[in-house]
Amino acid sequence: MEKILSYKTLVDDTGKRIDQFLASKEQDISRTRIKNLILEGALKLDNQVINDPSYKIKENDIYTLFIPEAKDPTPKGEDIKLKIIFEDESIIVIDKPKGLVVHPAPGNQSQTLVNALINHCGTSLSGIGGEKRPGIVHRLDKDTSGLIVVAKNDKSHNGLSEQFKNHGKDGRLIRSYKAIVWGVPRFSSGKISTLLGRSAKNRKKITVYDDEKPGRKLAITRWKIIKKDSVNNISLIECKLETGRTHQIRVHLDHLSHPVIGDPLYGQGYKTRIEKLDDKMKKLVKNLNNKQALHAEQLGFEHPISKENHIFQSDPPKEMLDIIKLI
Repeated sequence: MEKILSYKTLVDDTGKRIDQFLASKEQDISRTRIKNLILEGALKLDNQVINDPSYKIKENDIYTLFIPEAKDPTPKGEDIKLKIIFEDESIIVIDKPKGLVVHPAPGNQSQTLVNALINHCGTSLSGIGGEKRPGIVHRLDKDTSGLIVVAKNDKSHNGLSEQFKNHGKDGRLIRSYKAIVWGVPRFSSGKISTLLGRSAKNRKKITVYDDEKPGRKLAITRWKIIKKDSVNNISLIECKLETGRTHQIRVHLDHLSHPVIGDPLYGQGYKTRIEKLDDKMKKLVKNLNNKQALHAEQLGFEHPISKENHIFQSDPPKEMLDIIKLI
């Protein structure tokens, strides 16, 4: 439903940017959405259009903001079965299987989690950025299974995004992964802190860098050994994220010289080790079908609306559990 909102400024508002002022008044609308509405000519001062988001306001100004009805999403809904762990009017938590891409992209315009959520949520999607679509605040790689939370509206999207941006430093966000890796680390636990950026040699890969340059971001992963198999020379590792970079765990464990078993991008140099496994383990590792043994096992956060603390747990898929039991 379209809305027309009116605001009168006070003496304390003098000198503020108009987009900041409006964002403080409308908690259900993101500042990015407000900025785009201003650029599109949806804001008026009296009868004059204001299309500069940095416009400085004065006392006793009266602004009118037109918010159009949310558009139908560009991706189309598709009937894809989902394992739903939790759902209310604001958020939905999914246990994502291996092989499911999270968001449409070149080469994957359909059969994604977003297509499935548009179909499942229907009218409960009230509009994010002016479009009836789910709000993706974090992602899992296609072949990484496990827990992912998605927002249904702008207000919950803002609240979740703020927590993920803070990377759990205030204790609200918890993300824990299980990974089965090649080798047994020398130490029982540790912390990996590096700069990560796109590889210049292979644009599909992320790599570790020593020097700061645009596009390279700090990534921090804490890890510890849960189980180890010295005979087959493999380990079960728990990883907890302090940042959320693309391929972070996969790159960091490879940097540690213990890449995730089955990883087709970062573990290629270790495939010959499969032949050194005992017969039972060899069969189970081959059953991974060249997909990384990485699972988002635990996800905790503060509900963006109710402010209640939630924590969810997910068992790894069977092909990973079979290996874990044998370690």
